Amino acid sequence: MDGNHMQIGEVAARTELSLRTIRHYEETSLVIPSARSQGGFRLYTESDVQRLMVIRRMKPLGFTLEQMRDLLDATDRLDHAETAGDAEHEALLERVRTYEQDASRKIEELRVQLSRAEDFAATLRTRLDTAHSQQDASV
Repeated sequence: MDGNHMQIGEVAARTELSLRTIRHYEETSLVIPSARSQGGFRLYTESDVQRLMVIRRMKPLGFTLEQMRDLLDATDRLDHAETAGDAEHEALLERVRTYEQDASRKIEELRVQLSRAEDFAATLRTRLDTAHSQQDASV
C-alpha cells in the first residue's frame, strides 16, 4: 500500500463514520473504494474521503441517499467540466445551486428548532430555580 491510499479504519477515523456506515455507502454506490490491496482490503484516496465528508454533512440536514447521489454526480461532472458543453455546465451548476439553497433553508429550520429547544431548557431551569428557592424559603 502506498502513501496515497488509506484502509477503511483510517478513513473511518478521519470522517468519524463507522466502518458499517462506510460499507453501507459502498453498497449503495455513494462511495466506491478507489482500489483494493492484494489481500482484498478496501483502499481509499483523499478524494474518497472528501466524498464521504459531503455525505456526512448532508445526512443531518435530512437529504436522502438519492439526493446525495445526485449531488455527487453533479459535482463529479463539474470536476470533469472539459467534457461538458456550456449548457450542460450551467445545468450542473444549477443542480448544485439548488442543493445549496435547500441546505441553507434546512439550516435555518434547524436554527429555529434549536432556539425553541434552548427556550424550553431555560423555562425548565427557571422552574427548577423557583422550586428550589421556594423550598429554601420554607425551611
